[in-house]
Amino acid sequence: MQSLEALTELFRANGRKITAQRQSIFRALEGDATHPTAESVHQKVRREMPNVSLKTVYQTLNDLAELGAISVLDVGTGSARFDPNVETAHHHLVCRSCGKVRDMVGVFPGLTVSRRAAQGFAVDRAEVVFRGLCDDCRNPRPMPTTEELSQ
Repeated sequence: MQSLEALTELFRANGRKITAQRQSIFRALEGDATHPTAESVHQKVRREMPNVSLKTVYQTLNDLAELGAISVLDVGTGSARFDPNVETAHHHLVCRSCGKVRDMVGVFPGLTVSRRAAQGFAVDRAEVVFRGLCDDCRNPRPMPTTEELSQ
């Protein structure tokens, strides 16, 4: 993920205005490896700027994607996810229970596309999505007892 300063410069260099809302969104994304949804970014930004609209968050995320600073993922969790890791080729792990998305770096030698298999497409990247259960869903913590809660 690019820094707040780098994203600010990227917007300026492409003729986009730098607003307090956009900088707050940049800060919310900085260091976030969870592949957040626009809604989760919106919740985070609202702690700092209660009046920011969801539309502003969506527009800024889409602008970042258009500029190549993040990528938009549809991994079947019901909401578009935004991936700030555009520097490193990687795949994704998706928890089929809670929807958590994580990066997976790995090389799959058999994953190549021939011209014939591409059926006229100029393939520039490939992504594999692995589905399963994350550690939290595989090993749920037991619910605390009433006695434990009162301590």
